[in-house]
Amino acid sequence: MNTHYIGYARVSSRDQNEDRQIIALTEFGVPPSAVFVDKVSGKDFDRKNYKRMLKKLKKSDVLVIKSIDRLGRNYKDVIKQWQYITQDKGADIVVLDMKLLDTRQHKDLLGTFIADMVLQLLSYVAENERLNIKQRQAEGIAAAKARGVVFGRPKKFYPENYIDVFIRYQHKELTKTQAIQLIGCKEHTFYRMLSELRKNGNAI
Repeated sequence: MNTHYIGYARVSSRDQNEDRQIIALTEFGVPPSAVFVDKVSGKDFDRKNYKRMLKKLKKSDVLVIKSIDRLGRNYKDVIKQWQYITQDKGADIVVLDMKLLDTRQHKDLLGTFIADMVLQLLSYVAENERLNIKQRQAEGIAAAKARGVVFGRPKKFYPENYIDVFIRYQHKELTKTQAIQLIGCKEHTFYRMLSELRKNGNAI
């Protein structure tokens, strides 16, 4: 039976470049036409091209990803997706940056145990980093307020959620388009607000 490789790559925003992941996938043997790319946050699996990839993935196929955090950043959901792909779908997974995470190898009980332990550890680290980013955002706002920084409102437009949205944008959790939609403004207003926040001393 011929092995069919399918690749999945993900970056958190449209400003980031996925080329490094795609090059690694194609060098491994994934056809360029079989590489699915999402430019969204890894907080959940509600992603257009990830869902398309799952539909194409068949029994005995091999899903190839660059690193476990490209699959996702939510610890519990990553474990569930891994089990769904390997057990329900009957496909294999290869994580290029972690040789132990290759379900084609060591299919005995010990090999499965080691792979599961490594997966859970790496998934935990990925989610922990996501939580740390959120904590740093909250601490950044608190520190700015303690320094007396005034998060001033421009004369025409400043919604209540703009600070949180801009911080998430700077940490690449939101694309520019998503941030503009959340704030509900025009693109030129978005850049004016961002510029004014930086001039006011807000290190976002």
